[in-house]
Amino acid sequence: MRLRSQALAALFLCATALPAMAQECGGDFETWKQGVAAEAKAAGVGAIGLDALEDATFDQRALARDRAQGVFTQTFIEFSNRMISAYRLKQGAANMKKYADIFARADQQFGVQAPVITAFWALETDFGAVQGDFHTLSALVTLSHDCRRPQLFRQQLVPLLELIDRGVLPADVKGAWAGEIGQTQILPSDYLARGVDGDGDGKIDLRNSVPDVIMTTANKVLSRGWKRDEPWIQEVRVPDEMPWDQTGRTNKLPLTQWAQWGVTNPDGSPLVDKGLKAGLALPMGRKGPAFLTYDNFDVYLEWNQSFTYALTAANLAARLAGAPPLDPRNPEQGLDNEQMKALQTKLEARGYDVGTVDGILGTNTREAIRKEQMRLGLPVDGWPTPDLLGKL
Repeated sequence: MRLRSQALAALFLCATALPAMAQECGGDFETWKQGVAAEAKAAGVGAIGLDALEDATFDQRALARDRAQGVFTQTFIEFSNRMISAYRLKQGAANMKKYADIFARADQQFGVQAPVITAFWALETDFGAVQGDFHTLSALVTLSHDCRRPQLFRQQLVPLLELIDRGVLPADVKGAWAGEIGQTQILPSDYLARGVDGDGDGKIDLRNSVPDVIMTTANKVLSRGWKRDEPWIQEVRVPDEMPWDQTGRTNKLPLTQWAQWGVTNPDGSPLVDKGLKAGLALPMGRKGPAFLTYDNFDVYLEWNQSFTYALTAANLAARLAGAPPLDPRNPEQGLDNEQMKALQTKLEARGYDVGTVDGILGTNTREAIRKEQMRLGLPVDGWPTPDLLGKL
């Protein structure tokens, strides 16, 4: 399963050009590849890696996939209901039991709990069953040459060539359309920098070795800022009225403050303050599901910048850790894809940067909605409704 696009942006937020980088994108494909080859050679890539680059071809299918991200138009409830399946919950629990010793080692060494790793393992490839059928090098070469978003893919090329040159991966390795490899879909740069030999056989095989997959995934999660023994999300119940402008993932407040405003556990019992701060995320507005989001939730957005994917992965991890199914409550009617595009166009006309007018409720669009809700005197919950569209 591949759910990248916006996903990738978080992983490459700090991307910078490599030294002595050849022409970044565009132009004659073979000439451009020669520039990349010179860059790779200067970085120490030998004949095996350079030969693989020479054989890489333009992959029109990868280009088409990059431009088709309709899955992100689904609401959180639609997406999470589809992705958090009975099979994934059952198989996830079975795998946590089967590989308990490896998960315990990952927790001890990296501080990342088994349900967190298992949720990514489930969502990315159904525990290794669907790892992708794209020729990884050709896909990355194609997306790097394409001038739509070269900065997201170009910095993965040399690491992949290094992995091939060292014999860690074969030249014809296959994976996802955007360059991810293995059972939890690790990018080449992370494979190179975060790979862990979990089974002690002297190799790091993220396609076939479950211990390598578990340990490497834990190392990657830790590298994105994971805090040992801290929660990631907590489902809550919100009151009918509260200062909605204080909600949002990034506005982290003490749990005592949320409790004072009437936020409780789903069963109505009071929140237990453990000295941590959390934001209040409302993925479908104030009448939909609600979650306290702790610092560790930010790591999910480092893994995949789509808020819907990140919250689904975090909720799946919570389910695997023993939480009950979420309460969808009764969210207000949202907008269909064409209405969302119309809303984004209106927001753009008011000076907001919503990125591409694509009908996807991304971070920038949510923030623009919150500001307009505040201006119009509406509850500030970041959820687009027909009423808001009409008022704009």
